[in-house]
Amino acid sequence: MADKVTRTPRSRPPRKWPSMAEVAAHAGVSSQTVSRVANNHDNVDETTRAKVLASMQELGYRPNAAARALVTGKFGAIGVVSFDVGAHGNARTLGAIADAAREAGFSVNFMGIRAQTEAAVRQAFQHLMLQSVDGIVLVESRVLDTPSLHLPSTMPVVVADGDTGHEYATVDFAQARGTQSVVNHLLELGHRSVHHVSGPPDSFAARRRAEAWERTLVAAGAPVAPALWGDWTARSGYLAGRTLVQIPDVTAVFAANDQMALGVLRAMNEAGRSVPDDISVAGFDDIPEASFFEPPLTTVHQDFDVVGRHCVTLLLEQIEHRGSSPRRLAVEPTLVVRASTAPPPA
Repeated sequence: MADKVTRTPRSRPPRKWPSMAEVAAHAGVSSQTVSRVANNHDNVDETTRAKVLASMQELGYRPNAAARALVTGKFGAIGVVSFDVGAHGNARTLGAIADAAREAGFSVNFMGIRAQTEAAVRQAFQHLMLQSVDGIVLVESRVLDTPSLHLPSTMPVVVADGDTGHEYATVDFAQARGTQSVVNHLLELGHRSVHHVSGPPDSFAARRRAEAWERTLVAAGAPVAPALWGDWTARSGYLAGRTLVQIPDVTAVFAANDQMALGVLRAMNEAGRSVPDDISVAGFDDIPEASFFEPPLTTVHQDFDVVGRHCVTLLLEQIEHRGSSPRRLAVEPTLVVRASTAPPPA
C-alpha cells in the first residue's frame, strides 16, 4: 500500500492592488484624471468623476495616502478621540463630525478611550498620527487627571465639550445660558426655589450646569439646597427622585439631562406626586424621546449636529492655514417649554 502523501497547502500570493494606470485604462481616461479624482480636485466634470469612481470601486483601487500627501499636502483623513461614545450627546456629535468630514472629502479614524488621564489621550493621539491624519478632534467631556493638556504642537486640534481654558480651538454649548434659561423659567412660574439633580462630578457639562444653577438661584435671592449627584442614567435620576419626594417643600426639579429627568418622573409617579400639578420637572438635552415622556418634558435643546460641524470647520481652517490663531465657538441652546412645568400648587 502506497504511503499517504501529505501535501502542504500553498500560501496564496499577496493580493496585487490595481494601479492608477489600470484604473485609467478601465475608465478610458488619463492617469492624470484618475489622480485628480483620487485627490478630490474640482477640475473634473461630474460624469468623468462618476466613471472613474465606478472603476475604482470595481477594481478595488486603494489610493496611496503617502503619495497623495506629497501631491496635496494632506492625507485626507481626520482623527477623533472621545470618552463615553455611547452617551447621547457624544454619539450625535460624532455622527455630525463624520457627516461633515465626508462632505469635505475627508475620512474619519476614531479612537475611544476609557482612562481619564492625559497619558491616555496622548497615546490615542500618537496612534492616530501613525495612521496619517491631518488633524484631530478631542471630544473631551471628562475631567482628566491633570488641569493642563499638552498635545503634539504639529497637529491641528479642536477640543469639543471640554475645558475651554485650553490653548486649542474649542467648540461647546453655552451651558450656563441654557441652565439659566430653564432655572429662570421655573422661578418665573412662581417656584420659591429649584432643586437640582446633577450629572457626575467628573463631567465638564455637569459641572457647568451645576455651577450655573447655583449662580442663577443666588442672583434671584432664592434658597439653594444641596444638589443630588447622578450619573446621567435614568436609574440615578429615579434614586434622586425618591429622595426628593421626601422633602416637603420641593416644588421644582431641574435634572442635568433628560434621562435623569425621566427617572425623576418615575419616582414622582410612584409616590403619587403629580407632575406638574404638585412638582414641576425639567431636563436638559432635548433627546428625541423627550416630547413623548408623560408628561412631555420641558428641557433645553442642544443642537449636537451644529457642534460636530463646527468641529470640522475649525479643524479644516487649521489644516489649511497652519499657525492660525485657534478660534472658540459657543453654540446657543434653546429652552423648550412643554407640559412638565407649571406654577407651584397654591
